[in-house]
Amino acid sequence: MVFGIAYSTTDPAGIGIAEALLKLMGGRECGVCRGAVECICTDYGVMAGFREEVIYFDFLEEGLPADSYIVLSRHSSSHGIKSYTIHHTGNVGFEALYGGKPFSLGVAYPEASLRLLKALRKVAEELRRLELYEVCYEATHHGPTEVNKPLVFIEIGSAEDDWSSGVNHEVIALAVSELIEKGVVSNCMPALGVGGGHYPRKHTEKALRDDYCYGHIIAKYSLSNLSWEILEKASKRTSLKPVRIVVEKKGTKIEHRELLEAYSHYYNLPIDYI
Repeated sequence: MVFGIAYSTTDPAGIGIAEALLKLMGGRECGVCRGAVECICTDYGVMAGFREEVIYFDFLEEGLPADSYIVLSRHSSSHGIKSYTIHHTGNVGFEALYGGKPFSLGVAYPEASLRLLKALRKVAEELRRLELYEVCYEATHHGPTEVNKPLVFIEIGSAEDDWSSGVNHEVIALAVSELIEKGVVSNCMPALGVGGGHYPRKHTEKALRDDYCYGHIIAKYSLSNLSWEILEKASKRTSLKPVRIVVEKKGTKIEHRELLEAYSHYYNLPIDYI
């Protein structure tokens, strides 16, 4: 597996994580990237920094030769939640306010995202950051949506001092290096998540406890856009086809559950209510 590591050169979190990862894993300047400000070839793949903001990275397949992508990024929270997060990309509804296209999903990377989530939890505990920072999945949101290879974001939230922290850069770099060294999770339960908040804590707990590797997670605030078509997209735009649907029952309406039950029956996908 050739990993492509990407970040924005306008982002202090992305730059810092990339520098920390370079110290851990090594690398050398090379010219295989297109349109990149920085291009580093390594034993595991290629790392590149681009001028564009990460939500507009729909060009990655042309700019960065790799089998899959890990995007290093900052995360903003209106509530100021300090966090280390993992998420996949996409716009569940008919708006694309933050990159990508409306009603379009990126290719989720569940077997890599679970490895990163577990590594983040372990490293954060070892470095005594769990009292300050939450380790969590985020629901599917923002661009890019048009990259046709597996892609996952790993982020530091949620303010300037968090993004610029050398310790935080080390936490993320150590988690990414564990994915690179150990590879993706080889034995997990691929799942499609429905419900929960933007930080879907029950889905995160399910993943860590039961080795459920989540692809797309459709948050409660997006359920007004829930449809057969978006469920089809979420099931197809992923590196591992889901074999279960996990639904956070609180906050879902009867019409949502009826749709999910019909979809579950049609495709023989068991539903776990949490």
